Amino acid sequence: MITDEELKRINELARKAKRQPLTKEEKEEQHELRQKYLQNIRASFKNQLKSVKVIDPTGEDVTPQKLKDLKKNERS
Repeated sequence: MITDEELKRINELARKAKRQPLTKEEKEEQHELRQKYLQNIRASFKNQLKSVKVIDPTGEDVTPQKLKDLKKNERS
């Protein structure tokens, strides 16, 4: 989970990068924070997908097998 402080720091570094070049340390910090942020986004999206059930117009469950397997693995 990314904290509010980390999110503020990401934005702060982005604003600073627009005004002037970042130092090597700041670039590394920015990269690490962005990676953590992306991991958080991916995890949230994956959790949302787990709750999806796809139904076709005839009422049949056409949820992709990969998603069904993912849901099954979570229950186990």
